[in-house]
Amino acid sequence: MENNKSFLWPEGILIALLALCGVFSLAFMMLLRPNTSEAQIRQNIDVKDVAAKVGTQQRIEKLKAAMLTSWQQEAQTKGLSYAIPSRFQGVIIKEAKLTKAEKVIALTFDDGPWPQTTEQVLDILKSNNIKGTFFVVGQNLKNYPELGKQIVAQGHVIANHTWHHWYHFFNQQAAAHEIDRTTDLIYQITGAKTNLFRPPGGNLHNGLAAYAKGKKYTVVMWSADSIDYKLPTVPKLINNVIKDSKPGGIVLMHDGGGNRSRTVQALPEIISNFRKQGYRFVTIPELLEIEDAEQNLLAHKK
Repeated sequence: MENNKSFLWPEGILIALLALCGVFSLAFMMLLRPNTSEAQIRQNIDVKDVAAKVGTQQRIEKLKAAMLTSWQQEAQTKGLSYAIPSRFQGVIIKEAKLTKAEKVIALTFDDGPWPQTTEQVLDILKSNNIKGTFFVVGQNLKNYPELGKQIVAQGHVIANHTWHHWYHFFNQQAAAHEIDRTTDLIYQITGAKTNLFRPPGGNLHNGLAAYAKGKKYTVVMWSADSIDYKLPTVPKLINNVIKDSKPGGIVLMHDGGGNRSRTVQALPEIISNFRKQGYRFVTIPELLEIEDAEQNLLAHKK
């Protein structure tokens, strides 16, 4: 009997130890499982957060696109157009001839829209509460349509500067393609109907100006040239504008077609200089309306 008891006792201890190990193993596994679940939960939350952010961004982009489309359709429906007095349709102008010598001047910008520069020019004009006239190149407008929309949305005048900005001779068919295609795209993108045209390089003898005049465009030249396309120093650029400017004048600058950082630097000082002289700024249609009103008044007095 005693021998049997001595055998059973160690066996009981062994069973107890095995049971105890099983309990510890189960407890250890239970401790591990919540941690694993927590990690999985965090991972699931992160995935959901990323998906939510992506979804929100996509909705924002869709909303922006819808708003721009709506604005464009509204502009096209209204058919925004710039009133040009009949006396200036189909003619070439370099400045307004003002008998009262009213201190008004028109700032014009060529060769855009252009990345960064056009927006910088727009910001400067906006901060100074000035409206300008932008002669855009068709292929640039095609590449940067949002900048074209900004020009019109901020109340500036958008005008035609051909599709390619080429200088060679154009027969009537080629001239029509250069000018009509650009005018059509301006309307499609901005809703603006323009009948203002400026020939590249101011060339009046290569077929473009002749075609434009025949289609009753006002061919707009300039009376003060910044010569910014030759990249003068900023002080020289400013002086180029100021020295040749007078009441009724048209200033030529560029917001596109190359490095226009100096134009951007000079523009605030040009504006300040004109204001110190008592000038106010107008668009080309406004400038022509002022001259037309003066001419009509003179005609009634005779």
